[in-house]
Amino acid sequence: MKQRVTLTFPRQMVQMPITYRLAKDFNIAANIIRAQVAPNQVGKLVVELSGDMDQMAAALEWLKDNGIEVAQSSREILIDTDKCIDCGLCTGVCPTQALALDRHFRLTFTRSRCIVCEQCIPACPVAAITTNL
Repeated sequence: MKQRVTLTFPRQMVQMPITYRLAKDFNIAANIIRAQVAPNQVGKLVVELSGDMDQMAAALEWLKDNGIEVAQSSREILIDTDKCIDCGLCTGVCPTQALALDRHFRLTFTRSRCIVCEQCIPACPVAAITTNL
């Protein structure tokens, strides 16, 4: 089972090795998609968790019991094809190559590769790229 979640944790939890504990205690793999973590500040991680359904439920419960806010992440990148001018500027900043130009120089988007890092949004000169939330 895979699940994308956003974890928001209080500043006193920033030093806790959360992804290690998920792997060691619950056999849950955590693929970090986005991280905003700094000493003495509220931390935020967007992670894709994968593992057994029962272990996943136990891991999410453990996170909540430790004061970590867990929110289901359903954000997606949206591309307005009417606005897009196929300039390719977004392809240069996409770390997973979810955005690419085909051989006819038309923008293609492979949603399964997208990690919703949002680096493409400010790169688009015509504001054709947004998120659904």
